[in-house]
Amino acid sequence: MEKNLAKTYNPKDFEDRIYETWEKSGAFRAERDPDKKPFTIVMPPPNITGQLHMGHALDQTLQDVLTRWKRMQGFSALWLPGTDHASIATEVKVADKIRTEEGITKEELGREEFLKRAWEWKAVYGGKITEQVRKLGNSCDWERERFTMDEGCNKAVIDTFIKLYNKGLIYRGNRLINWCPSCGTSLSDAEVEHEDKTGKYYYFRYPGADGGEGITVATSRPETMFGDVAIAVHPDDERYKDLVGKNVIIPLVGTEIPVIADSYPDPEKGTGAVKITPAHDPNDFEVGERHNLESPSCINADASMNKLAGKYEGMNRFDCRKAWVKDLEEAGYLVKVEDKIIPIGGCYRCDTVIEPMLSDQWFVKMHELAQPAIEAAKTKDLVHVPERFEKIYLHWLENIRDWCISRQLWWGHRIPAYYCQDCGEMIVSAEAPKTCTKCGSTNLKQDEDVLDTWFSSALWPFSTLGWPEQTEDLKYFFPTDVLVTGYDIIFFWVVRMVFSSLELMGEVPFKYVYVHGLVRDAEGRKMSKSLGNGVDPLEIIDQFGADALRFMLMTGITAGNDMRFKTDKLESSRNFANKLWNASRFVIMNLQDEEGNFKEIANDASGLALKDEDKWILAKVNEAVKEATANMDKFELSLAAQKAYELIWNEYCDWYIELVKGRLYGDDEEDKKVARYVLVRALKDMLKLLHPFMPFITEEIWSFLPKTNSASADAAGTDAGFLIKESWPIYDSALTFDAEVKKLELAMEAIRSIRNIRAEAEAAPSRKLRAVILSSGREMEDIKGGERYIKSLANITEIHFTTDKTQVPEEVMSAVIGNVEIYIPLDDLLDYKAEYERLQKETTRLTGEVARISGKLANEGFVSKAPAKVIEDEREKLQKYEDMLVKVTERLQLVEKKL
Repeated sequence: MEKNLAKTYNPKDFEDRIYETWEKSGAFRAERDPDKKPFTIVMPPPNITGQLHMGHALDQTLQDVLTRWKRMQGFSALWLPGTDHASIATEVKVADKIRTEEGITKEELGREEFLKRAWEWKAVYGGKITEQVRKLGNSCDWERERFTMDEGCNKAVIDTFIKLYNKGLIYRGNRLINWCPSCGTSLSDAEVEHEDKTGKYYYFRYPGADGGEGITVATSRPETMFGDVAIAVHPDDERYKDLVGKNVIIPLVGTEIPVIADSYPDPEKGTGAVKITPAHDPNDFEVGERHNLESPSCINADASMNKLAGKYEGMNRFDCRKAWVKDLEEAGYLVKVEDKIIPIGGCYRCDTVIEPMLSDQWFVKMHELAQPAIEAAKTKDLVHVPERFEKIYLHWLENIRDWCISRQLWWGHRIPAYYCQDCGEMIVSAEAPKTCTKCGSTNLKQDEDVLDTWFSSALWPFSTLGWPEQTEDLKYFFPTDVLVTGYDIIFFWVVRMVFSSLELMGEVPFKYVYVHGLVRDAEGRKMSKSLGNGVDPLEIIDQFGADALRFMLMTGITAGNDMRFKTDKLESSRNFANKLWNASRFVIMNLQDEEGNFKEIANDASGLALKDEDKWILAKVNEAVKEATANMDKFELSLAAQKAYELIWNEYCDWYIELVKGRLYGDDEEDKKVARYVLVRALKDMLKLLHPFMPFITEEIWSFLPKTNSASADAAGTDAGFLIKESWPIYDSALTFDAEVKKLELAMEAIRSIRNIRAEAEAAPSRKLRAVILSSGREMEDIKGGERYIKSLANITEIHFTTDKTQVPEEVMSAVIGNVEIYIPLDDLLDYKAEYERLQKETTRLTGEVARISGKLANEGFVSKAPAKVIEDEREKLQKYEDMLVKVTERLQLVEKKL
């Protein structure tokens, strides 16, 4: 190993090397230690079809920060990683690959061969996402990595299905479901993304079967009229009381349908009359159930019209709409058309407009399962951070419908139901039955469908730990502690994990749900392929390093809120890393002799002759430990990161190192030991505070620090141990040093004030100055105590302390800090000859500007033709230059007296 840190900070030199060393050494391994408390996080499993995106980077960095922090606090911290089989996405990818490479469809290939290709895909691509995850520095226990379709998780899924089926909570029925015509499968309510779009409401007249006027109905989906079975009106709607019980005719179709009374129609909306099409609308379906209506479907699974649509059969549903409306208009049945905002449901994966459709599917009864999950939130067994997301969670559960869990796919957990082809008996079994339990036939066929991907993900917090087996990991690490997730999948995942765990494990799967927002682009837009505004975290890591990306994400986020991705924030994070690197390099170089061996360093703080600046930095680090720990406890991760930043950049780098340099270069060997001790002690604690956020740079710097603060510390490198395994610093009330802190910070304010005076007077930092400081009482004692700091860092040769204002020179520049007044003589600040020449040039320039603008405003041709705004601007400029000229002239006269 080199004797010192490299001259320049280059994360490419060490990030991959450090991660490999961590992983090989078992630094991420969580042991079942009876003397330690467990801390568990399960990673939301990324899809095997996926690629690391900025949402992953944020989500996983939050988890890693919490895991590293808890590990350092002495917990047996397990961050369990894994990947999701992603039924729909993977099936589409594999099918496309087969079609492109082999020119055949999955159906032509056959189920068995298709599944072989899907597993081959997983073998090739499944590990790619986890390799990308490693680039972020994630300290996952990779030895426990799981996959939603591995043997253990598959057993958990089948076991759950059978348990819920036997309990009557899973059933098969012909019900209305969300159907994606493009993906060719059903979807749960949570997988439908609703978006308000501008659309049209069409008002059609349904003539009375008795020859009367009939009734007018508004609809946004005229193409479903072929499946109408009734017109519903509210029983209290006086307009339609005489029509209830009578029939109307579907225009052009000729079918008679009844007018029924039901509470569903809102008399204030549209015409107050609603067409009922049970096979194509969830609300209509419920009305149909209440009135025992038929449910004819007029749309096929591929979203084309079926034979019920007559001459429109075979047309796409949207093409049919246009043709059908045109025909109805020509026949005189179209009353009017309105533009309206209409909520449109789209497939979460492909954005295709969802088609509500009647289908034989498997469902989970949700009402019974939802109640304990609701109660868990209300009793605070489950805590949302921030709390406002609890309302969304509860709203979803309190209005939940039965969950459609079957998918018309091949890739996934196949439903463990078998049908006798002879007698029709259905058998639900973990193993394929050899004979029918009813008729003894061997002619059995397994259900073709697979389970919703979220069915297996719902078991993730405990199936990954070995359930349904009562493993030692399950006993020790469950329930988990925190679930970190974006607010966009509360319904997809969080709710399902909670009710599944309460049903199967008897307790919540985690105590806290930490909800974060989205990473948006610099303009606040959601990142997407269509907008082309996505940012690849791997490219950012290659350019800036993982630490800079992590720190930017952590200091830019607050729980539950979105953040904007800005390159300047990345650059600021990298600059911070560079600042830390250079400061650490300076410290390490002053710890070593020419041979690279560590010089003698004091053992500990007890009995040391600590100077005020030593006590100040120790107190500042100690206070930061207290505040950062409190922030972390409250999930205020960004505040904890910011506290580490301010401590390192402002207190340590900008002040303490500057204050202590003279001592390091002095002749007092004992004082040098003290200075080296404090430099190392403060740096180590700061690296610990920063480590969860920037693990690579902190680990690299740590490896060059002495093993201990003892005089025997004579070697750096891996023998010093890993920072990842070090203890989180603990607040020590003995390190407050209030008096010294007050004294130092007053001196710092004085130094800043004097530097500001220099800047205002344009006096070079190298120019020697004298100062007069006026104060009294306690403040005088404190400011005198900082005299050597003020002289050293503000380049002051002499300070005259006084309580008498008459001793202050007449011509000075001043600053006030509370009850302390600082005066710097102008004679010290100014080079009068150079200032005289500068002011003469400025006078000439300003005189010329005043004359130029005055002449322009005196020109009648300009004033008569120019716009009023231009003339007003010119007058404002003239006033500005005249005011500047007065000030410069006054200063010039003052300087002339000094020459």
